[in-house]
Amino acid sequence: MLQLDQADALGALFARAGYARVEPTVLQPVDVFLDLSGEDIRRHMFVTQDAAGHELCLRPDYTIPVCRDYLASPRAGEQAAFSYYGPVFRLRAGTSGEFPQAGVESFGRGDLEAADAEIIALALEALASLGIAKSVVRVGDVGLLTALLDALALPPAVRRRVQRAVVQGDIETILNGNDTGRNGHDHAGLLAAIEGQDQQAARAFVEDVMAIAGIVSVGGRSAAEIAERFLARAANRHSHLDGEVRDILARYLAVTGDPDTAVAEIRKLCRDAGLDLDEALDQCEARTGFMAARGVDVGSLVFAADFARNLDYYTGFIFEAHDGQRPETKPIVGGGRYDGLLAHLGAAEPIPAVGFAIWLDRLNGLNEADAGEGQ
Repeated sequence: MLQLDQADALGALFARAGYARVEPTVLQPVDVFLDLSGEDIRRHMFVTQDAAGHELCLRPDYTIPVCRDYLASPRAGEQAAFSYYGPVFRLRAGTSGEFPQAGVESFGRGDLEAADAEIIALALEALASLGIAKSVVRVGDVGLLTALLDALALPPAVRRRVQRAVVQGDIETILNGNDTGRNGHDHAGLLAAIEGQDQQAARAFVEDVMAIAGIVSVGGRSAAEIAERFLARAANRHSHLDGEVRDILARYLAVTGDPDTAVAEIRKLCRDAGLDLDEALDQCEARTGFMAARGVDVGSLVFAADFARNLDYYTGFIFEAHDGQRPETKPIVGGGRYDGLLAHLGAAEPIPAVGFAIWLDRLNGLNEADAGEGQ
């Protein structure tokens, strides 16, 4: 457990940086987390119901609760910066399921690259205040991957499979040509049953199957919405990556090194392949400049093109930091940019957002079997 003086030091650090302390309610609606992370997260949450039968959960992280409170406040849409420190709740074998977490969230800043640099610099300063002077830091850019996939103009179903493979660390499946779905058999029976049917009949069939199974919704999606997804997958499940595209993806995803070296390699790839990713690459270089200006040793950062986290959540810069004394263990800090989340939660338009979370229980190497991170 974090010592009181360490908690005070974190609070003082965040306050000096302009991040006001907030404490969202512990009980949160379940569907928000399911919609962003899928049904799999349910088995890691403490779930209950209110008197009206609505499903609630003990907050599994702070980011979404902080976002919801911000959107419900008079400051919604304005520039704002918040910090937090308190318990989050995740079911893990052999533990109480309650863990301390600290972090910050920054909303509404238009200077995206400068805000990104501030966040990673503050995260590393926070680690230093906790006694971790040397960190192993990995960085990536979901926006750059998105720009590449846009430039390659992949069919939607193939694009989703590529994204899923990158997030799951299973890119060899895609690059080896086995890109017909998860493990090659993802709901293959159902897809085969609706393939070739007209849309109305296929939709009715999927809805009937779900009704028989007693499934009303999954991850906040209705039976009709899920049926539409199955229809799209059935229509595209035989689309494949051609050899040239596969080679480009393989070369891109192999890029690793310090940020400057990585950007130079990707620029060369773009010239060779006739792709225009200049805007996204310029943003990467600008961010690196701002990080250096904030005293971050950018030469020690490891940019990995195949580093990706939840792509339904993150939209740009991402990073994670490990204890330099135990680099093989799970990251103590994780964060990045998530510009689409607030609109997903009800904002009238996208609001720039970036932040990080510190898993304080990992400071002593505990709970390495964590199922995942919010930030």
